[in-house]
Amino acid sequence: MTSLTADAIVCAVRAHGEHGAIVRALTQEAGLIAGYVRGGRSTRLRPILIPGNLIALELRARTDEQLAGATAELLESRAPLLGEPLAASAIDWVTSLTASTLPESQPYPALYSALSAVLDAVGVASSARQWAAALARYELLLLAELGFGLNLEECVVTGTSADLSFVSPKSGGAVSVGAASGYEERLFRLPPFLLGQDASPPMGDVLDGLVITGHFLDRDVLDGRNRDLLTVRERLVDRLGRAVA
Repeated sequence: MTSLTADAIVCAVRAHGEHGAIVRALTQEAGLIAGYVRGGRSTRLRPILIPGNLIALELRARTDEQLAGATAELLESRAPLLGEPLAASAIDWVTSLTASTLPESQPYPALYSALSAVLDAVGVASSARQWAAALARYELLLLAELGFGLNLEECVVTGTSADLSFVSPKSGGAVSVGAASGYEERLFRLPPFLLGQDASPPMGDVLDGLVITGHFLDRDVLDGRNRDLLTVRERLVDRLGRAVA
C-alpha cells in the first residue's frame, strides 16, 4: 500500500466517471501528483477542487502503478479571485502550465514555493503589476527547473557581466549593450527585474519579461503543442497589456 499526506496546490481537475474527478496537485516534497476523488464533482467537493486552492491531500494506492484514491480538505480558497477576469486568467494559466509541463512524482520544492508566492500575490497585490512580475519570475524558474534555463549572468558574446540589456532568442543568453549594437531589433529587451535589480518594475518591463519567457516556454517546453494552453497565456498577456493602456 502506497500512501501520502501533504498540503497541495490544485493545478488541474478532470471529470472521471459519473461523479468522480481526477485531481493533479503540486506538493512541496512529492512534486506533481494525481489522484481520483470519489464524488469530486459533488456540490460539497467542487468548491474545494478548484485550481489554485490549497488543500490537505491524502492519497492511497495499492501499488505505485495504480491511480491513487484521494481525499481533500480545503485549507485556503482562492475561488473569490475568480470573479475578477485578470486574476482568474493568471490563476488559470499558472496552474495549467504547472500541470501540463511537470513530470509526476518528482520534487520541485522551489517551484512549489514560487507557485504559492504567485497565488498569494494575486490575492493581496494592489495592482496587477506586482503579481505579473512574480508570474514572469515563476516562468523563468520553471524553465530552469526543467533544464531550459536562460543564461542571464553574463554576455553570451563577450562574457562580461556589465550592461546586460538584451536576450538572444536563439541561445537564451544575455547580450550586453556593446555586443548588441546593430542587432537590437533581433533581440529581446532584458528588463532589470529579471536580473533581480528592480523589486517593483513598471508594467512595460513586466510585459518585456513575459515576451522572453513566453518565447522559450513555447519553443522548449510546450514545443509548439497544446495551442489551447498557449491561448490561455495569450489572453492573459493581452489583458495585462490593455491594463497598461
